[in-house]
Amino acid sequence: MNGAESLVKTLTDQGVDICFANPGTSEMHFLKALENPRMRSVLCLFEGVCTGAADGYYRMKGTPASTLLHLGPGLANGLANIHNAKRASSGMVNIVGEHSASHLKYDPPLTSDIEGLARPLSHWVRRSETSAAVAWDVSTAIAKASEHPGKIATLLLPGDTSWQDAGDLVVPPPAARQIKRPDPSRIEAIAKVLRSGEPTLVILANRATRGDAVELAGKLKTSTGCRLATQFFTSRIERGAGRVTLERIPYAVPQALEFLKGFKHIITLETTEPIAFFSYPDKPSLLKAPGTTVHTLSEADEDSAAALQMLLYALNAGAAKAVLQARAEAIVPQGALTPATIAAALAAALPEHCILVDESLTTGRETMGLTVGAAPHDLINNMGGSIGYGTPVATGAALACPDRRVFCMVGDGSAMYTIQSLWTQAREGLNVTTIIFANNSYAILKAEYANMGAGAPGPQALAMIDIDRPRIDWLAMAKSMGVPAIAVDTAEGFHKAMVNSAREQGPTLIEVRLY
Repeated sequence: MNGAESLVKTLTDQGVDICFANPGTSEMHFLKALENPRMRSVLCLFEGVCTGAADGYYRMKGTPASTLLHLGPGLANGLANIHNAKRASSGMVNIVGEHSASHLKYDPPLTSDIEGLARPLSHWVRRSETSAAVAWDVSTAIAKASEHPGKIATLLLPGDTSWQDAGDLVVPPPAARQIKRPDPSRIEAIAKVLRSGEPTLVILANRATRGDAVELAGKLKTSTGCRLATQFFTSRIERGAGRVTLERIPYAVPQALEFLKGFKHIITLETTEPIAFFSYPDKPSLLKAPGTTVHTLSEADEDSAAALQMLLYALNAGAAKAVLQARAEAIVPQGALTPATIAAALAAALPEHCILVDESLTTGRETMGLTVGAAPHDLINNMGGSIGYGTPVATGAALACPDRRVFCMVGDGSAMYTIQSLWTQAREGLNVTTIIFANNSYAILKAEYANMGAGAPGPQALAMIDIDRPRIDWLAMAKSMGVPAIAVDTAEGFHKAMVNSAREQGPTLIEVRLY
């Protein structure tokens, strides 16, 4: 067994059985090792699709996927979506090929400081120095990626380490994976705050927005009168009919200040106090009102469900019943496509337990409020702000949950960063509906131009924001990568296209023409 074979065997033995790959010459022995029938290998045509798909896979599955990237430039191509994954607390094991040690001394063209590239966006980086060390190294990487919150682990695999004999597999003993519980004294201090009756907002993130934790938060709301919210962007929320409703802190600073001004206390679970996404002239970075106190109920590495159970016990409120969202009447909108009619069409069309990946930026700003009573579904947002995350994340989510339809809402500007995802979706037969909001512009930048106090954009500034010369042919783009596509220009047409896509197997693209 060579080093590459020992790596793949260790990955699969420890539950990492999918690899999003964009291989090169130095990874040929790894490529051969991927013929292991326990490993699903998924070819992606750009490294940013590999890393984004691994992010989406983790968000739905809760266990890390692996990627295969070609040397330093391949890693560099994947870094934007590694950044997004890190901000979303997604676990990931990146395997990066490297030149053989004997070849590096000649400074071949693809030589780079791979560790230097990896370190700022990885929690753990290691170079396997010998074939015998590979199994130990990758086992350690898996353990790191599997922590709570999830971590980015990056392992460098030199060519000679890959092809030389690995001997007997030696791996570290399995580590106990137990999430930390919060300090009881902290629980009692927060219980005192809630007993005071002063206006309190509880902000939930990461694991607190799904599973037992969000239902326990609903009990807390019932028993104390607190309000429940998320930051504007959240890694994954279980929402819709039959679930506890979470409000959303607005993105724009003036609206966020207005939303937060009445609270005396903010209690956080796996997140920080609200901050502005960017710095704006004459606007604050911290969004809480003067005099508001922030209390941490559970840190990022703690068990939010346990924290909420402990808090309910301290308040003698364990028997409280959470108020669940009622199912809204599905009304199919008619006429022009606007943010409101688009959201209404979504609310009416979303099937039970689908996954909604949102990278719509401007067009989808009203989506969350108007889909709150839709069928139960999972919502995924971009936590890191680097665009081009949506279609890769949808690809990974579909592979994690093959029995669920994935809807991916993305602006036309953002989609062009990683549109290669469509090819992988077609090749793998994934149930993904990609919704392109085509306004032929980076519309978000027009709004931010005004928010920054720069006034009205002139002709040259507009030329850097509009993308209509030439206009992108989305139907041809989809067809070229094997994905059926349709264009719509009315709200009822959009609703019909979504419903039809959910009835079919495989990927679909819907171009929503906003011009």
